[in-house]
Parts: sequence; structure tokens; C-alpha cells
Amino acid sequence: MRVAVVHDWLVQNGGAEKVLREILEIFPDADIFTLVDFLTIEDRERILKGRYSKTSYIQRLPFSKNHFRNYLPLFPKAIESFNLKGYELIISSSWAVAKGVKRDMNQTHICYCHTPIRYAWDLYGEYTKDIKEPKKFLVQKTLKYIREWDIDTLDRVDFFIANSNFVKERINRIYNREAVVINPPVDVDKFRLNIKKENFYLTASRLVPYKRTKLIVEAFNKMPDRELVVIGAGDEYKSIREIAKPNIKVLGYQSDEVLISYMQRAKAFVYGALEDFGIVPIEAMACGTPVIAFGEGGIRDSVIEGLNGLFFKEQKKDDIINCINRFETLKFDPKVISKSVKKFSINKFREGLHSFIERSLF
Repeated sequence: MRVAVVHDWLVQNGGAEKVLREILEIFPDADIFTLVDFLTIEDRERILKGRYSKTSYIQRLPFSKNHFRNYLPLFPKAIESFNLKGYELIISSSWAVAKGVKRDMNQTHICYCHTPIRYAWDLYGEYTKDIKEPKKFLVQKTLKYIREWDIDTLDRVDFFIANSNFVKERINRIYNREAVVINPPVDVDKFRLNIKKENFYLTASRLVPYKRTKLIVEAFNKMPDRELVVIGAGDEYKSIREIAKPNIKVLGYQSDEVLISYMQRAKAFVYGALEDFGIVPIEAMACGTPVIAFGEGGIRDSVIEGLNGLFFKEQKKDDIINCINRFETLKFDPKVISKSVKKFSINKFREGLHSFIERSLF
């Protein structure tokens, strides 16, 4: 069976790329199609085992390496330009336009949907609110076109897989389609259990606004007796360092080895983002470390209140502070926490995906 795997774009090694890597483990001979491919040598080896993908014409447009997102109006036509004739199975790994790839009626298309296009749907208002005219008018027109195209191409997908129950609800609400949930793979064996915890809290993520790391720092600024360690790099790194008080250590980017060491020793892992799923909190729990998180989104697939973590209700400083204070009165068992996330292992993902594909085809 000839298999085509379609991924939106390849520019980093994130959560979606971990899914792609495991799809390619199941189908090692599949051909890979993507809008642009600018992976480093190291990431290409990790994700694609050194292979190269087949890219769209956007790869060759001026400044595409650093600014390919500016070609958003061209994404639908670019993804439709791939010739997938001769493939029996198409698997799209989609959070933008990959699901809209063209196919013949005798082909089966399974979409692993990380989310419907966030900036065209759920985050439309947040994405457009600070844009000035006349650019705002052009962006709104573009996103309207993207939404219409997104709906018009739904019949190109035979089966949807959602990466969380949160995304399953989105698919049903936006697309009026049902989806089966297969959570992304997490290398839980790499993040080993440590039952000895120290007296500090940890947060780790890309330091960008939607991760709400600055909000967590602002909350700990009001708790001078609580120590916080911040790991990660990004646009907010400088501003977070500037506001952090002496009880907060901002370490910037760290290697996996250093990150795992902090995860293993932390009293708790604090996470403020609204995520489609949320891999990093599961890595912390695999280390036996409880998670204190914003209680909406995909995080609800992994965090069970009172067993392996706690939720705060709103993305506000006082809510985080109150949740930390409540956490301090409770006891959590690192062994129970670590065991609770074994179901998110790489092998479980492969088994679940392989089984679903077999049922869908036969």
C-alpha cells in the first residue's frame, strides 16, 4: 500500500512533529508532503530520520524561510497543488491546511487533527484585535476566505482523529464531524520517576504570550516565600527577567537533561496555557511531579484533580496564588502520579493509531 503523509509545515521539532515521527514509524516508506521544509540537520534526523519531504511552491518564494506565514492567503492553493494520485492512503497531520489536500474518491484520507485552524476560528478575535488598518481589513478578508475554504474541503476527509477531547469538541462544533481521540505520544520513559522533591516550583515552555508564563511569574512575585524556576526561551524572555523578583530564577533555554532534572526535583509544575493537549505537563507527571494548571482545554485529558494535580479556574494571578496555597495543604504520591500518565506512552500511541487505521481501511 502506498501512503502519503501530509504535514502543514516543517520548521521546528514540536508536539505535532512528534506525532509525525510516530506516523512515519508505522509507515516508514510513506512519502512526506509539506508546504515548506526548513528543518535543521538535527531535527531532520530526529523527525524524518534524515529524509526530505516534497514541498510546495511556497518553499521557493522570496523570504519564505523566515516569513512563510506571510503567504497565508496562498496556503490553500499550495496544499491543493500536491499530486497524490497512486496513493491508497493519505494521512494528514493538520493544525492549519493539511486536511484540505485533494484526493480521489478511491483513496482513504485520515486526518490527525491537532486543532481546526485556531486563528481563523476560536482565536480569531484575539488574533485580529491589535492589528491596525488597513492591514486589519486584509487579514480579516484572508481569514474569512480560510474559514470558507476550511468548511468547503471537509468532504476530502474520511475520518478525523482528535488529539484530545477538547479538540474533539472543536471538530464537532466547527466542522459538525465526529472524531475519535488518540492522544499524542509522550516519551514517558525518558522522564523518570523521582520521589524526592525539593522546595521549589517549576514552569517550562516557550516564553510567548499565550503560554501565560509572565502571569505565573507575576503571581509568584506576590509570594516572596515561594521559589519558582522558569525554563524556556522566546519573545517574553527579556521582559520576564526584568519583572522577576529574587524568589524567581529565570534560566532561559536548557538542555533536556537539565529540564528533566528540574522536573524530577520540583515540588510542583505550574502551567498557565490553554492548550489543545499539553505534552510538557505529562512529562512532569511522568517524573512523579504534580501539576498545577489552568483547568480548561486538553490538559483535562491528563490531569485528574487531587490525584496528580490541581486546577485554577481563571488565568488570573489571584487564582494561581489561591491554588498554590491549596496545594500546600495537600499530599500527592509521586508513584501514583507517574503511573497515571503511562497511558500516554509512545507504544500506546502507535498501537492506537495502527489499530484505528486498520479498522478504517478494512
